[in-house]
Amino acid sequence: MSARTIRTRLLAASTIALAAFALTACGNGDGVRDEGPSAGARSSARPSEGTAGGTTAKPAGTRTTTGSTSGSKNTGTTTGSKGTGGTGDTRSTGGSAAGNGGGTRNPACVAATTRTTATVVSRPLNHLLLTVTNKSSKNCDLTGYPIVRFSEAQSVPPVAEETHPQAVVTLAPGESGYAGVLLSAADGSGVHGYTAKTLEVYFGDKGGSARPALPAKGVYIDEKLTVTYWQQDLDTALSY
Repeated sequence: MSARTIRTRLLAASTIALAAFALTACGNGDGVRDEGPSAGARSSARPSEGTAGGTTAKPAGTRTTTGSTSGSKNTGTTTGSKGTGGTGDTRSTGGSAAGNGGGTRNPACVAATTRTTATVVSRPLNHLLLTVTNKSSKNCDLTGYPIVRFSEAQSVPPVAEETHPQAVVTLAPGESGYAGVLLSAADGSGVHGYTAKTLEVYFGDKGGSARPALPAKGVYIDEKLTVTYWQQDLDTALSY
């Protein structure tokens, strides 16, 4: 083989080798240029957005709290509850409202724990004053008006509606309540009059009754017989 032929073959081999090297450097064998690691690989290799040193950071605006959060919803300990004004503003809901506008209602006054007296007064004319004094150690309420029966009367006298008090009469231990009784017409216009020597005062269905003494000569009553509601003071009871 001549030297010329040898050089020709070496040149051809060198050309093929250079072409193969260029193809490997510029493509992946399919005519596609190799850009290095894929975009997805690069993304997974970087820390995620909002992280530092591989630790996930909290979204902007979120604060990390330590301990209980007052008033927060579903987290920590909530201060204050329904029906209160929160810390420093707790409103009391204890206790029940009474019929006279507040406080706890007292039991009704009964004959067994009270003393009842009947006094004929000089002014106004033809009037009797009933006085009920609380002998117990607890408050009691004088409700309504006295149910009275003179001698053997078959009915009880009516009440003067205009004497209705604004609040229930409450008697503390030792205190007294009052009611006035108009016995007869001052001008003598009443009819069907008679003299009564006994009196019974009733304290409701289960409250029993009291029998205060009347003057020995009795008291004269006629069809004008009327009682007042129980009152807190004596003057109001005798104003009718």
